[in-house]
Amino acid sequence: MKVYLAQNVWDAALDRISWLFDEFPEVIACISGGKDSTVILNLCLQVAKEKGRLPLSVFFIDQEAEWATVIDYIRAVMNRPDVNPIWLQVPLRLFNATSNTNQWLHCWEPGAQWMREKEPNSIHENTFGTDRFAEMFGAWLKTERKGQSVAQVSGVRCEESPTRMNGITHGNVYKGRTWGKVWNRKHGHFAFYPIYDWSYTDVWKAIHDNAWDYCSIYDVMYQYGVPATKMRVSNVHHETAVWDLEYLQEMDPETWSALTERLSGCNAVGQMQGQWFIPAELPWMFNDWKEYRDHLCENMLTDPQARAKMRALFERGERTIADQYHEAMYKVQIAMVLVNDLEGTKWASWSVAHLNWHRARNPQTSPSIR
Repeated sequence: MKVYLAQNVWDAALDRISWLFDEFPEVIACISGGKDSTVILNLCLQVAKEKGRLPLSVFFIDQEAEWATVIDYIRAVMNRPDVNPIWLQVPLRLFNATSNTNQWLHCWEPGAQWMREKEPNSIHENTFGTDRFAEMFGAWLKTERKGQSVAQVSGVRCEESPTRMNGITHGNVYKGRTWGKVWNRKHGHFAFYPIYDWSYTDVWKAIHDNAWDYCSIYDVMYQYGVPATKMRVSNVHHETAVWDLEYLQEMDPETWSALTERLSGCNAVGQMQGQWFIPAELPWMFNDWKEYRDHLCENMLTDPQARAKMRALFERGERTIADQYHEAMYKVQIAMVLVNDLEGTKWASWSVAHLNWHRARNPQTSPSIR
């Protein structure tokens, strides 16, 4: 259930960020080049200026397979005089949703032909004890800010995912605030999401009204007809962003060329223009969606460990979701196989949305759960 505040989202976000600056000796704005982090950057810069806390530390994890315009935007931010740049271009692994045989992009791998050269003002060596993107900031904090209390500020919003909404609106993170997560309580390392209750229209209104610079790829996406809710500027081969490959070649041909040389599977997905995804109708040779799912799992996932991991996700769904909802569940699981979603990202988002839908309509019971 949503509870509305007396404040508008702009004032609420500024109050939250101001409170973070009062609570923490260091506030770090984490950016991706996207619209949400553009808002975070500018709100943090505004508060930091008011409180005499410039330059603002700004953190960016470079995933190598980035839109060229994203890097142009990041470069402009990191060269601002009111910014202390923390730009990581270090070896890390990123999941590749376009191939069942080449499952990882080893970003900035020593000896590899990178998609572009590293920046002179970036961090090049990974001394942080992890090679996974999701763990990188916490590991960097533990290494570089050990014993120093730090607030990471990011542009995570509930609107984007039911899983995010559940995670952000439950549990005490710090002094009664739920809108964040704990990186390391012992060292005082926390993440906060002060625009968690913004809609995408709030984000674009703030950018427009304040004439903030933003990544120009959004303009190209708009002209191309990409729906506003599907515009993503993160790495283009992840299971939640792989649709970008359908128009990357037109919008950013140099990045497309470098990516297809660097990572297998991307070219095939890009050329199929959506035809590789779930068909609107069950293929005639299968009796039901479950049979189709199992066929894809058996024949597309050639790695026995990957196949076993995917089957375990399937079995968990069949144990917890009631029979009358299995067809919808099978279609989600088919999508998981097609984008090689071994982390269960699609399953997590769908299952939480499914549960929330039933709880809203059946507050006393949850009939979708056995």
